[in-house]
Amino acid sequence: MAENNTEVTKVAINDIGTEEDFIKAVDSTIKNFDDGDLVEGTVVKIDHDEVLLDIGYKTEGVIPSRELSIKKDVDPDEVVEVGDTIEALVVTKEDKEGRLILSKKRAQYERAWGEIEKIKDADGVVEGTVIEAVKGGLIVDIGLRGFLPASLVEMRRVRDLSPYIGQKIKAKILELDKNRNNVVLSRRQYLEETQSEVRETFLSQLKKGQIREGVVSSIVNFGAFVDLGGVDGLIHVSELSWKHIDHPSEVVKVGDKVTVEVLDVDLDRERISLSLKATQEDPWQRFARTHVPGQIVKGKVTKIVQFGVFISVEDGIEGLVHISELANRHVENPETVVKPGEEVFVKVIDVDLDRRRISLSLKQANDSVDPASEDFDPALYGMPAEYDEQGNYKYPEGFDPETNEWIPGFEKQREEWEAQYAAAHDLWEQHKEFVAKELENAAASAAEDGQAPKEEKVEEVSNYSSENTSTGTLADSDQLAALRDQLLGQNKK
Repeated sequence: MAENNTEVTKVAINDIGTEEDFIKAVDSTIKNFDDGDLVEGTVVKIDHDEVLLDIGYKTEGVIPSRELSIKKDVDPDEVVEVGDTIEALVVTKEDKEGRLILSKKRAQYERAWGEIEKIKDADGVVEGTVIEAVKGGLIVDIGLRGFLPASLVEMRRVRDLSPYIGQKIKAKILELDKNRNNVVLSRRQYLEETQSEVRETFLSQLKKGQIREGVVSSIVNFGAFVDLGGVDGLIHVSELSWKHIDHPSEVVKVGDKVTVEVLDVDLDRERISLSLKATQEDPWQRFARTHVPGQIVKGKVTKIVQFGVFISVEDGIEGLVHISELANRHVENPETVVKPGEEVFVKVIDVDLDRRRISLSLKQANDSVDPASEDFDPALYGMPAEYDEQGNYKYPEGFDPETNEWIPGFEKQREEWEAQYAAAHDLWEQHKEFVAKELENAAASAAEDGQAPKEEKVEEVSNYSSENTSTGTLADSDQLAALRDQLLGQNKK
């Protein structure tokens, strides 16, 4: 076999040099850093309690989950993704287990602190997301944990801070202390500065007596604040409702849209006084408009005093039954006639709107109805009735008195009239039942005493009574009586 003298071709060239040169070349590919340095790397793995970061070192760096974010108890998957390039701070190059420990949140803190210092020096504004509500205020993520005291969240004190969590807000920096890791913010100062001109313009345009729309922004013991569009006004608790209330929350809640009247604008103190009840009808005026002397109303005994009994006839409205109007007999103690909380029927004797007083009578109400009678006067039980100058009854719109029929096209008016009639009729039936029971109780009481019950004298009633024969009343109109019978006949079918 012939000897092969062919020279082997070299496929690699030693262009590094000596072994020492090779070691130096390898070392040059490895980053040199110390504890506290900032490094950049790529996320290569995410576990439930840590993240591995390739920073070009001989081993991958470990970021414990607690070092990922300034938020507490975060899920690593919600903070980073595999492949993300992030910055981290070297906590220790080698812990007792030989691991390189890094911190993303401390790197973020170091970067943010420099920015925050620049903003503070320039008297600027920071923006961040509210991440937590703590005792006394809010924690805002501005690259580090900024503390926003509750007293500085709004222009006024806010009691419930939970709605702010997750919101982005702007604030001024009040205090900055890196050694104590302390950053105190003020959103109120930011609002005061930005809203000052807007507030001045708004206040100058606001006039007493104006009606404005607004949203309830907060509730305090002495009233409710209403945002009128960037500027808040106060509804004092006494201006929230016509009736007595113990706390504003009985009437409104935060977020409610309200219509208010401007009571006063104090430009010097920049205060706006508002009223909610001024935009609503005074219940006393409504009662005076819908009730006239002689009508029967249902009420509840609220208070018994030596000289009579107070009856609640509508929400927030009470009238007095004087002791002389409780019964046909002489009454020494009102509690022998009625009890607190008892429902009774009373007749309206007088309505004094100026003094806000209503005089009522229990005995006249009981005397005005016969439990066995079927003679019903709707006007006596609150059904609206109008009369012309001659005292003739004015028929409801859409009703033809000549045919005793409703005119087509007036179905809505008919439904309203029938509903009013039915309500008055139901009240009359309740009143009859009430009087019948009263008579039964009186008879039983007399029997126990061994006496025959005294025959009650039925008092001659006012123009609202069906007994009255004067012209113009609802009951004595033949045509309207036919309408009433027609409706009653329809109801029976």
